[in-house]
Amino acid sequence: MDIPILKSVIILFAIAVVVILISKRLRVPVIIGYLLTGMVAGPHGLGLVNNLHEIDMLAEIGIILLLFSIGIEFSLQKFIRMKAMVLGGGMIQVVLTVCLVFLVAGVAGSRNNEAWFIGMLLALSSTAIVIRVIQESGAIDSPRGRTSLSILIFQDLAIIPMILVLPILAGKSSGSLKEISVLIIKVISVTVVVIVGARKLVPLTLLKVARTQSNELFLLTVIVIAFAVAWLTSLVGLSLALGAFMAGLIISESEFSEHALGNILPFISVFTSFFFISVGMLLDLRFLMTNIGLVILVTTIVLMIKTLTGTIPVVMMGYPLRVALMTGITISQVGEFSFILSRMGVNEGILSAGNYQLFLSVSVLTMALTPMLANRAHYAADLVVKLPFPVWLKNGGRKEDIPYKDDEVSDHLIIIGYGINGRNVATAARKAGIRYRVLEMNPETVRVEASKGIPIAFGDATQEGVLKHAGIMRARVLVVTIAHPNGIRQITSLARRMNTGIHIIIRTRFIANIKPLFLLGANEVIPEEFETSIEIFVRVLIHYEVDQSKIDGMVSEIRANSYQFLRN
Repeated sequence: MDIPILKSVIILFAIAVVVILISKRLRVPVIIGYLLTGMVAGPHGLGLVNNLHEIDMLAEIGIILLLFSIGIEFSLQKFIRMKAMVLGGGMIQVVLTVCLVFLVAGVAGSRNNEAWFIGMLLALSSTAIVIRVIQESGAIDSPRGRTSLSILIFQDLAIIPMILVLPILAGKSSGSLKEISVLIIKVISVTVVVIVGARKLVPLTLLKVARTQSNELFLLTVIVIAFAVAWLTSLVGLSLALGAFMAGLIISESEFSEHALGNILPFISVFTSFFFISVGMLLDLRFLMTNIGLVILVTTIVLMIKTLTGTIPVVMMGYPLRVALMTGITISQVGEFSFILSRMGVNEGILSAGNYQLFLSVSVLTMALTPMLANRAHYAADLVVKLPFPVWLKNGGRKEDIPYKDDEVSDHLIIIGYGINGRNVATAARKAGIRYRVLEMNPETVRVEASKGIPIAFGDATQEGVLKHAGIMRARVLVVTIAHPNGIRQITSLARRMNTGIHIIIRTRFIANIKPLFLLGANEVIPEEFETSIEIFVRVLIHYEVDQSKIDGMVSEIRANSYQFLRN
């Protein structure tokens, strides 16, 4: 018996395996691999798969599961902790992008409703690609990582109201007060159902299912909840995507959220791959090649606009220009949720066929460029901050670099970064009676800790003026606890040049950074993984009653030889 959809799935996955293997070698994002698979196999490529309707049905399941996973991963606690940057920075970035793109698209000849819609498409960035890139570079806990993540959280939430306004842009709703009121009532009703489900029904159901200790039953229950809520929201005239997100929110408030996400992740990966492949199948290579000049021009404009609209809100939230610009470059691509929105816009008749092809081409190109741009963002930022901008702009609205009251302190300790490691070093310094100064890039942390009397100041330690105000020429020890490898290298080199006699201690996550940091002037480099390994085997040796002096000797030898024993 011939099953056409099975043949198509086999062809698509076989091509995807080859394409993604090549993409991995070239360090191209997996999403690009899926898009390329669709381009190769689709009707505009080799024409190996032509039953687009069946593929689209699988893609719809992928959309539901993708929005469902976003709902599960949404942490109310994280939102509250980052609310200023999420609501402030994220909202400014989205609104600025939509308005600026609307103006540009209008000048280019787009209708008003289409121009607004294009602005919405380009306002969103790729959460999947950005998080992967900053994780691989070790910058997830850096100021750039935190600001990028905050804006991405707001963008992921912004897709819901964007979906809700599609009928108005399509002309199917007049946007009258009555229709808006009905829409608000529907959303409130669904929200009430979500709250009741999250507080009462779903946790109780999942608890009973979990007690059976059956992973199959638990997985089936989670899938039923996801699709049932999505289906119910569609019955009241709201989108399936909104319902899937709401279903995820219901489960996110239970103690089973992580287990649910872990069980359903393989399904999410499979079905979302169909979605991106289906998008790739719609991309017309002949359009791309015929209009390559236009595509490159629009891609450049999009990257410039999104870099600008990503930089401005971060500066407005009190971060230095350097961090803001790095954030803007990092989130300058078009996001995966834009594909979902664009398909809805095409179905609603908002986006023309030509502009849809242009959007697909530009989106793929911006995504492909993201790893290179994000990993080199600090070079561009360093060049920009050397330009004669006002001091207040370079320092996040502050007229001076760092407002220490006692600038003549000497023989002191300088701590870069006030995370867990920085706090512990500062606590030890206080108890030992050692005078210290802290430099931190999170404005909120600086405000809170300064109010407690901690000698902490806001400042970018990669800048010479900041280290100078912290008294680097008179300090005895410099401890760097931040997470960003590029920032660590810049600080080490600058500090050694400014004070040849200072003792520099660096904390790093990556083994590969040990030798380069020593060459830049660090006296001690402490890799977290190795120190954890040392602590583990010390406890093992103690349990086996090995002589303490022998253990101490082994540990001292390992550290003296720059962890060469463990590196081998």
